[in-house]
Amino acid sequence: MQNTRICHITTVHSSHDGRIFHKECKSLASAGYDVTLIAQHDKNETIESVKIIALPKHKGRFKRMLKLPLLVLIKAVKGKADVYHFHDPELIVVGLLLKFLGKKVIYDVHEDVPKQILNKTWVGSLFFRRVVAFFTHHAEQFGALFFDAIIAATPDIANKFNPSKTEIIRNLPILKIIDADTNKNCIKQKEKPIVIYAGGLTKIRGIKEIIQAMEYIGDRAELWLLGDWETDEFKKECENLEGWKSTKYFGRVPLNVVYQYMKKADIGISMLYPIKNYLTSLPVKAFEYMACSLPMIMSDFPYWQEIFGECALFADPHNPRDIAERILYLLNNPEKAQELGIKGRQLIESKYSWEAESKRLIRLYEKLLA
Repeated sequence: MQNTRICHITTVHSSHDGRIFHKECKSLASAGYDVTLIAQHDKNETIESVKIIALPKHKGRFKRMLKLPLLVLIKAVKGKADVYHFHDPELIVVGLLLKFLGKKVIYDVHEDVPKQILNKTWVGSLFFRRVVAFFTHHAEQFGALFFDAIIAATPDIANKFNPSKTEIIRNLPILKIIDADTNKNCIKQKEKPIVIYAGGLTKIRGIKEIIQAMEYIGDRAELWLLGDWETDEFKKECENLEGWKSTKYFGRVPLNVVYQYMKKADIGISMLYPIKNYLTSLPVKAFEYMACSLPMIMSDFPYWQEIFGECALFADPHNPRDIAERILYLLNNPEKAQELGIKGRQLIESKYSWEAESKRLIRLYEKLLA
């Protein structure tokens, strides 16, 4: 394995992305592979046995899509890896060219991208989004005919591809990191029960409705938000809500610090809108709440009720009063809240940890390289 070179490639995700770097790259390095990650980064360096090959950072999406793929291909070929593992649909052409050069190639599909495109207003009009989604779907299907393996983050995504070459590898929390000793003094002592949301602060993730729900909670609890805002305009809109008086925003913080905040909290919340891409998703933040023994309040999607029914309550993500009622129920029934939190943690330990899931990734590589 020490002489087997693995090259992960992303132009979209951070060089310290949770799934790509912290989970997949580090797990492969721990298994004895020589692992390189090509990603947007400040400089070439080795971090925790993973060699990072830096790509220049581009703020504009279209500039990134036009300029980086050729540079990625040059750097990838120069690395002479045995397996190339890419993570973005804009790199499908790069993946096909690497196959043409006789390399083994894995396409890692984090999201149902065609469905996701339909809700990205920056792409253009609804008609144009449908056109882009159509071509993206067919590009993925065409590429999948040639790639050696497809990794899907959820069963629903896996259903789009040939089952004989598709492996489901879910984006699950790393218990070792969550359970590591932390400096608890860096988080101030709370004055009242805490509802926490960590992740992208966007409209379609129900952030506005969560804040509005705090209007009905009064001084019974406080909302903690961690993450990046979708736009400055959306941030200002949320700051003008009455519920903002019961809200504290901590910005974007390192992953280990996120877990410190979660361990201080009392309720984890995830109120994604019922768009196609979310209805059958498996949000990593929900699993992280569970790993921190938090009872959860989640969108009332049937699939989520099936997966998380033992450790969460469910509400209409468009109805702040409904969300507030679930929060108040947990505040008024601490024994029930504790029961949900304990059950969530038990589920993580028994079947929803990265420690267990990573074994599927290693087996896939062993199979490809046999």
